[in-house]
Amino acid sequence: MTMQHFDAVLVANRGEIAVRVIRTLRELGIRSVAVYSDADRDARHVREADTAVHIGPSAAAESYLDGKRILDAARSTGAQAIHPGYGFLAENAAFAKECANAGIEFIGPPPTAIESMGDKIRAKQTVSAADVPVVPGRSEPDMTDADLHRAALEIGFPVLLKPSAGGGGKGMRLIHDESALDDQIASARREARSAFGDDTLFVERFVARPRHIEVQVLADAHGNVVHLGERECSLQRRHQKIIEEAPSPLLDEATRARIGAAAVNAARSVGYVGAGTVEFIVSADRPDEFFFMEMNTRLQVEHPVTELVTTVGGQRGIDLVEQQVRVAAGEPLPWSQQDIALEGHAVEARVYAEDPTRNFLPTGGDVLAVHEPAGPGVRVDSGVRPGARVGSDYDPMLAKVIAWGPNRTDALRRLDKALGDTAVLGLQTNVAFLRALLRHEQVQEGALDTGLVERELDALIAESKTTPDEIYVAAALERLLAAEPTGTAVDPWDVPDGWRLGEPAWSTWRFAADGDEVEVRIRGRARDAEVSIESGAGGESAISIEVGRATSIEIAGYRASAEAHGDALTVTYRGRTRRYRFAHVDGTTWLAADGRTWALAEHRLLADRGPAGGRSGGAVTSPMPGTVLVADVSAGQQVTSGQRLFVVEAMKMEHTITAPIDGVVTEVHVRKGQSVGLDQPLAVLTAPSDATGTTKEAQ
Repeated sequence: MTMQHFDAVLVANRGEIAVRVIRTLRELGIRSVAVYSDADRDARHVREADTAVHIGPSAAAESYLDGKRILDAARSTGAQAIHPGYGFLAENAAFAKECANAGIEFIGPPPTAIESMGDKIRAKQTVSAADVPVVPGRSEPDMTDADLHRAALEIGFPVLLKPSAGGGGKGMRLIHDESALDDQIASARREARSAFGDDTLFVERFVARPRHIEVQVLADAHGNVVHLGERECSLQRRHQKIIEEAPSPLLDEATRARIGAAAVNAARSVGYVGAGTVEFIVSADRPDEFFFMEMNTRLQVEHPVTELVTTVGGQRGIDLVEQQVRVAAGEPLPWSQQDIALEGHAVEARVYAEDPTRNFLPTGGDVLAVHEPAGPGVRVDSGVRPGARVGSDYDPMLAKVIAWGPNRTDALRRLDKALGDTAVLGLQTNVAFLRALLRHEQVQEGALDTGLVERELDALIAESKTTPDEIYVAAALERLLAAEPTGTAVDPWDVPDGWRLGEPAWSTWRFAADGDEVEVRIRGRARDAEVSIESGAGGESAISIEVGRATSIEIAGYRASAEAHGDALTVTYRGRTRRYRFAHVDGTTWLAADGRTWALAEHRLLADRGPAGGRSGGAVTSPMPGTVLVADVSAGQQVTSGQRLFVVEAMKMEHTITAPIDGVVTEVHVRKGQSVGLDQPLAVLTAPSDATGTTKEAQ
């Protein structure tokens, strides 16, 4: 098949990868076809494609994972090929076969290669035969729980339990001693079965201070295989990557050549065709020693860093999606290994709808506004747009921010600045955490390992746990500005200055954030007002304000001013000018600056929710939107602190909710299989009466 036969390509995916593939198809002059579920009717990839086809309800199993519906969409739109992106059907050998049977080109490797590398046990056996080093362990098919137990004892702790199918850290367990082994085997099987439909596990030695390094390969149908250098993916949370870079700061040129050759051998061993990634684990203590982990038979999330540093014939930048399409169309690779070189350094950060201060639990909500960075060396691959709703149906990744520089120091600095210019209003993201991680001393030095985030998490999220006073000041100014009438002719009675005979009255706003409540009181006309701020601790300070559409405040000898233009709010406070993006909806003021986002809820809305927004009063709440997988409690049941009450599943990952106190379950509000929202009450516990006869409830 030649390139001109691809008049239309269907993109069997969603979010940022669908938008990114559509961009390349547009540049190649190929008509793009998007597919979408009920949840994605107004998604960005739907709007950017030439044609879009509805394929089912929000549940992925009935839409993006339904191969028949996707093939029907391809036939109905005249698409000659399907690009699967990553995730969903990208590594589904059965779907690749169905495409071939339908006469539609699958833009990916042959089904035999997917099958060989999709089963990690079989993959290790295959590459080992091709002289690719593998981690010591036991990976026989159909190992029972008892087999896994014995194997772990033989290998010696710590060990890693890993699912044979799938990836992304789902079903993976690090076990340090025998006492937890059997429970972890059962949990890993359950999660693997839920995520991949296959609960086969294997066990291998845990490499101390491991670094995750992967090699990008490209292969055509004519026997040519090349590698495009390596990527460092050691910065992870919950076994999932969050920051990736190319090249790795760990490897020297000799090791780079050896690990690249090993990746090429691994690809050749299964007759690979297309773009793929061979993943290795490398000890930070022995950087010359590497072991094969797995091969991802698809495009990787982090492929942009390779695109930005790879040069061919002196020209920097290879479009991997373009090469995938050309290879699928039957074209040979246009260059050999000696034509490929690396130039500069690139770093990518994944922007997720998640809360790092709550163990990276997914968040969600309506996207009120989006501001993406730009500038020299900065690239953004994004699937989010204003007006979209981020729910719990799919992976919470919103976008990727990537920066290139002539060296690693410049690339890190550019990425940090770009993240500071990134804002998503309407939901919490991990952007502030990413900036803190990039600035960490070990990251700056390149001394990385996969456990760094877990070890340093408390320090990395410390700043995000508090809301500075200036944020409450900015919120009060925004509310005051919103209340100010505009225009040349202003009715004095419309000015919210609290005028009355004698002393002016106070106007009051109460905001809550991070569990704290702050009262901001303003009196006087907009151009000459006083403000006092009182927190829950009782602190109070007087502020004088002058406001037109410009506002001036004086706090304990300091002056501040604010101006609003569109959704931009500029505040000068204590001699420092800070620019915010803002939005106000349903009684909540959203502010974003320097990569941080704050949601300040007004008190009148909080009053309906009870003390501290429903987080006290004995309520056990869901820490994220998801589905109740296990409900181990009933009304009247006695429970002890730490006892499992519920298991909630979100994004194919399990989260256990335990009893915060010893007590009695007085109310149960959910059942197994029920969908729940963020902070939705699941049950209520009541503690035993104390000596005075009073009853304590769980806080």
